[in-house]
Amino acid sequence: MSILLLNQNNTQLREQIEFALAEVEGLFAEELLSDLSCVNTLVTHVEQYRGKMLRPTLVLVSGMASAAGGDAAGLSDAHRIVATVVELVHMATLVHDDVLDEAEIRRRGCTVNELTGNEAAVMLGDYLISHSYHLCSSLDRPAINHLIADATNTVCEGELLQLANRNNWGLDEQTYFEIIRRKTASLCGTCCRVAALLHEAPSEVGDYLYNYGEKLGIAYQIVDDVLDLVGTEKTVGKTLGRDVQKGKLTLPLIHYLNHSTDSQRQQLLQIMNGSTSPAGSSTRGAELLVVEQMDAVRDLLAPSDSVRYANDLAASLVKQAKASVASLPDTGCRKLMLDMADAVLTRQF
Repeated sequence: MSILLLNQNNTQLREQIEFALAEVEGLFAEELLSDLSCVNTLVTHVEQYRGKMLRPTLVLVSGMASAAGGDAAGLSDAHRIVATVVELVHMATLVHDDVLDEAEIRRRGCTVNELTGNEAAVMLGDYLISHSYHLCSSLDRPAINHLIADATNTVCEGELLQLANRNNWGLDEQTYFEIIRRKTASLCGTCCRVAALLHEAPSEVGDYLYNYGEKLGIAYQIVDDVLDLVGTEKTVGKTLGRDVQKGKLTLPLIHYLNHSTDSQRQQLLQIMNGSTSPAGSSTRGAELLVVEQMDAVRDLLAPSDSVRYANDLAASLVKQAKASVASLPDTGCRKLMLDMADAVLTRQF
């Protein structure tokens, strides 16, 4: 189920993309098929990680938007392959992220690391990324390979930059945005640019689409970071509160630390450091302490405007993403891209 189902407009185009996404799912399974049952078991499990398929959807929608007809007729087999490639890359990052964050739940089910341990999870992530390049090489398009490889390198750099800034309580907004631009938005932008390149569209069209994907990706990550703080595990479908537990400052927390009193700032840092337990905590177990820790963070954030500040910035980025495609032909596909951008702000997954 793609992000497009969050909006009921553009029925015919949505159905065309849903059909193409089903083909992407088939290519995904076909590419990863192994003669080893233990590998196939893990691949089947990780397929449950699939959510709204934002990245492959960006490839397909951008492919349609940059085609002469502006519809599914403009989608080639190469677009479906690239959509599968970026989904493989994304899935690999999720598997590795869960190891780094010691997450237990993803898409309302066990993470691979929780199910089989870190060793198998690391190797499965490697298996996914190696197959992404195996599949991409079948296109025999070096320029496409280079763009996707460059984006994947950038994603890894973003993750390393975030790791380098764990427990950095002086993290500023500029560095935070650089982290999420690299680890999330760069791949989203590349999804859009590659789709246009496959049509050999004018370079400015690729630039418009890249800007759309990049801005949308940054907004998406901000919303994700907000949900990690104030969402519920049942609604979001994955382990929450890991940013706090791992000492990762996200936008609401950065804003709060920069606009709170010395006393409030000290309270939050004590919680983030784990140097003092939240009020009422005891030795009733690590899981309960995590809940109390997150409750204490939410209690501090609630009377502030830090969450609203982050959401407002995400909304501004969505507006910029929509403006990036304003010069594209006024087709149903462009309207669909505007709907996708709006859906990022209202997502509950």
